Parts: sequence; structure tokens; C-alpha cells
Amino acid sequence: MILFIRQILFNIAFYGMTVVCCLVLLPFTLLPRKIYVVFLTMYFQLVHILEKYILGLDFEIRGAENIPKDGAFIVAAKHYSAYETMKPHVLFRDPAIIMKKELQFIPIWGLLAMKARMIFINRGSREVALQSIVDGAKRIRDEGRPLVIFPQGTRVSVDDTVEKRPYKGGIIRMYEASGMPILPLAMNSGLFWEKKAFFKYPGTVIFEFLPVIPAGLDGKVVMEQLKTGIEAASARLVTEERERRACKD
Repeated sequence: MILFIRQILFNIAFYGMTVVCCLVLLPFTLLPRKIYVVFLTMYFQLVHILEKYILGLDFEIRGAENIPKDGAFIVAAKHYSAYETMKPHVLFRDPAIIMKKELQFIPIWGLLAMKARMIFINRGSREVALQSIVDGAKRIRDEGRPLVIFPQGTRVSVDDTVEKRPYKGGIIRMYEASGMPILPLAMNSGLFWEKKAFFKYPGTVIFEFLPVIPAGLDGKVVMEQLKTGIEAASARLVTEERERRACKD
């Protein structure tokens, strides 16, 4: 019952705050982008506060020493739910996120995302999508910003295999065209916030940054290293949380 009440309170607070923040942020789009991004980041920090104090859901960072201190880089992240899509602005400074083009046309929200200079891709055509990813990656590289991509291209469950949800080749095209290194990011968020699920569970999500894959390596080698590293680390984090819950029960 308490868990259900938490969900109701969180949804009311989250969606209500999001509507208010979108309206408040709208006039800030007229200001220089650097100022706008400060207020945008505050919104995502407020979301984290709601998660922490209403849902009881927090996060922990491991492998922070692997995060590049400066320059542009690609973040290749596991993707379980909406949870991790709201964390790049908390984890990084002024990140760009690759998202489907349809989101660009959401009233107000699309304008805010465009002001933040996200990368929108048209998934209707593979070649057009790949070209927009490559062009966007080069732009973000020149701006010196981190670029976040979910290599599997969609949300997955914690037990999905790479055979069922394979890694897409777009990240390798970005890697080769932009000359940016890749920072792999594993996590276990799918145990707390599942895709398309109403209930979110209290606990601590683990974000684990793996060692950086340097620029200039063979694309096939990089893809294999990404899949092996992210999948193994994410599976380990999921197992760790499941064992913790089993001991608690």
C-alpha cells in the first residue's frame, strides 16, 4: 500500500513539476544557451530529488575515475527505462543526447530540447538516420560536449540478450567519423524502474563507468569490446542487486 501511495505522489509531483518547469524554461530559450543549460540542469536535479525523497530511489556512481576530465567523448549506455534518460545532465556537464525525431514536435518540450542542441534522428530511413547521427556527432565534437547514445537503440529488460536486442552499428559510424573516444556505461536501473511499468522501486541504482575505449581502433573490435564490457558489467550489477534482495528477504 505504501509503495502504491509513493507512485501516486511521485507521478503527481513529477508531471506537475515538469509542466511548470517547461513553462518557466520557455522564456529562457531567448537567453544565451549557456545560461539556459544551467536552468535545464536544475530541472533534472529536481527530478532526482523527487525520486530520492518520494520514491526512495537514489543512485551511486562507480568508476568515476574513468570519466574524461575534458574534451568531447561518446557515452555508450545501457538503456532499461526512462530513468537513465533523465540522468545525463546530472552526471555530465552539458551533454547531448541522441533521440528520435518525433520528440522534436512535442509542444514546448521539443523547443526546449532543440535549444539544448540534442541530436534528433529520423528512424524511418536507415541511411538518413546514420547520416544525421554522424553529422550530429561531428557537431558535438566541435562543441567539446559529451554525447550520450543507447547503442541498442531501444529500452530493454534486464534479462534481454544481445541476440534479442542487438547493438546497432550507428555508434561505430559515430566513433569512426568523429574521432571521439567511447566511455561505456553499465547500470542496473531496470530492476528499479522497468520499461513501461507503473511501479518504481526504492533502492540505489548503480551507474558504473568502464575504462574508456580510445579513438582510432578498428570498428569491429570496438563493437565487440562494447558489447562484452557493458553486458557483463550490467549483468553483474543486476545479479548483485538480486542477491542483496534475496539476503534481505
